[in-house]
Amino acid sequence: MTARRFDAVIFDLDGTLLATEQMTIETGEAALARMGRVAPDGLLASLVGIDEPTSRGILRDHLGADFDFPHLDRMWAEAMIERRDRDGIPLRPHVHTLLDALRAAGLPFAIATSSTGDQAREKLAAAGLTDSFDIVVTRSDVPSPKPAPDVYLLAARRLGIEPARCLAFEDSDVGAIAARAAGMTVVQVPDMVPLSGENADFLATDLIAGARGIGLLAA
Repeated sequence: MTARRFDAVIFDLDGTLLATEQMTIETGEAALARMGRVAPDGLLASLVGIDEPTSRGILRDHLGADFDFPHLDRMWAEAMIERRDRDGIPLRPHVHTLLDALRAAGLPFAIATSSTGDQAREKLAAAGLTDSFDIVVTRSDVPSPKPAPDVYLLAARRLGIEPARCLAFEDSDVGAIAARAAGMTVVQVPDMVPLSGENADFLATDLIAGARGIGLLAA
């Protein structure tokens, strides 16, 4: 019998399992418009995969230090909740297919996300994935968010698996850098932003293609 290459799989959340990135960009643009501002082309898309403090710094550079960010936060959150409650949160292609395959193979899996604990729980509930993950590590659980490897290292520790035996799925460069820094093999599945794949071991068009290309699933 051929030895198994990986003993666990760790997923990013936004943009990897959940198709939230377009929702975030559209609701952010709408919130800014209500405040009489227009986001420069590509600005909100450039924040994909970046933790909130870093994103705030980028927005401050473009919108000004005196911009009313607390009001933007409220408007943006309200728009996201309204959209989420109306439409739910769609999944990226093949999420259930891959999770079912991992269960059938007896491979444990977890989430490592830059979202806070509350945000992650709300998103998983809106996407119907609450019962799919026993281990969800968020930026609330660690000292430093991605691109630091902390969330990935903690997820591996909670799984009881050495990081080198874990496969990580990411959509962003920031996340891929974090997973690689943790010592994991990285499959990148781009969402909103085209990527070179230079931070990943395999660049794929979707989750199943990535699982097959890296040798997690039979081709």
